[in-house]
Amino acid sequence: MSGRVAAVLARRGEIMRRALGMDYGQFEQSPIAFDYEAMMTAHGYSLAEIATIQRRAGVGGTPLLELRNLTELVRSISAPCMGARIFVKDEAANLAGAFKDRRASISIHLAQEKGYAGVVAATSGNYGAAVASQAARNGLKCIIVQETYDSRKIGQPEIVEKGRICESYGAEVLQLTVGPELFFHMVELLDETGYFAASLYSSFGVSGIETLGLEIAREMEGLTGAPATHVVVTHAGGGNTTGTARGLERAGATDTEIISASVDLSGLHMASDDDFNRKSFTTGHTGFGVPFATWPDRADVPRNAARPLRYIDRYLTVTQGEVFYITEAMAKLEGLERGPAGNTAMTAAVSLARDLPRDATVVVQETEYTGAGKHHWSQLNFAREMGVEVRAGDPAENVPGEVIVIPERIEQIRATDFDLARMRKSYISNALRNAPEGYAPTSDDIEFLAADTKSDPDTVEATIAELREG
Repeated sequence: MSGRVAAVLARRGEIMRRALGMDYGQFEQSPIAFDYEAMMTAHGYSLAEIATIQRRAGVGGTPLLELRNLTELVRSISAPCMGARIFVKDEAANLAGAFKDRRASISIHLAQEKGYAGVVAATSGNYGAAVASQAARNGLKCIIVQETYDSRKIGQPEIVEKGRICESYGAEVLQLTVGPELFFHMVELLDETGYFAASLYSSFGVSGIETLGLEIAREMEGLTGAPATHVVVTHAGGGNTTGTARGLERAGATDTEIISASVDLSGLHMASDDDFNRKSFTTGHTGFGVPFATWPDRADVPRNAARPLRYIDRYLTVTQGEVFYITEAMAKLEGLERGPAGNTAMTAAVSLARDLPRDATVVVQETEYTGAGKHHWSQLNFAREMGVEVRAGDPAENVPGEVIVIPERIEQIRATDFDLARMRKSYISNALRNAPEGYAPTSDDIEFLAADTKSDPDTVEATIAELREG
């Protein structure tokens, strides 16, 4: 590590406290536990106030649409009396075209309220566009840091497009090759500029998503007279799942089952130069979903507000080809041409709805806009250019980074359950590993880990005993 990098990172705590306007130390209860709810409410805004901020920012109040044609297609391959009704919350209607506008609107409002001259965000996807859009609307400077290229300077079409969009909003875009430098450059920029850290994983960012869950609960009551039985959420870093689930809970929809969905990219490494351009999805895949769920505090903030294991009832994975198939089906059956990554949850929902009774209701929590670089044809053409085989057939033959197999028939779409018990065990293991050597968890730690894994103290203690024995 160079002296410059070491010097900046040695001051990380000080820099992030100044850039976030929050001292996370006040929430710490032990080397393992912290006061999560106190952290989530420290920004001081009620959910009603957050909704008001968002409406003024051109965010929220997006349409909830029933997908009758897709529902009928699913019912045509379901057993008698099976095939749930499918709905979608069309988040592409937000100002910058994705649910992440909800996060960005609160971050930018806070930055302006606290007197920061500008904001910095490290992101290669929709969040960068959302931050740049909201910064422009509020007259703040904006710097977006992206991982865009591999070592050959080949950039993914979707990420390159996002860079152009951010620049169109007036943001300065710093584009990097894939590797560990992203976080360092973000911290360095925060130090040099004194700007606000518009982190994806802050409490105020995740709180901005709670309005999405609240809207789903209220709108489903209006449309059907009852909360949704199931809500399916595209799962990456976990903020989408966390915020939506919290909003549903606050609306009283406590019996709604929360299902996370990711594209299966197992075997591909997020920070690998070789793997970087062999992914057809820049987000919404297991390369984010699994690591961040099993250790949330790997993020840029001291304590990650996105803690999805607190809320997930089931975690489904789908293949790349299945998502591309459903992206086409959405356009041709429902007149909704939306970005493939946002259709990850829709793909899982199709598989899920097939096995549910007809009186069940499945809400797909979001869509995202599509564009030249984000369009599924562009992504498939790029995959071919990178040496990935693309063909029709059985999606079970999909091999991440090598073969994309697009289904020939709707009945071939079958989501796979990811082992949540395994994820919970991994999370507890990481919590122990990151505590001081020899530290013995207290009863409060056990209670915290039980809440953070949606389990119970006995299960946590049994898991700790198993880990120590093994």
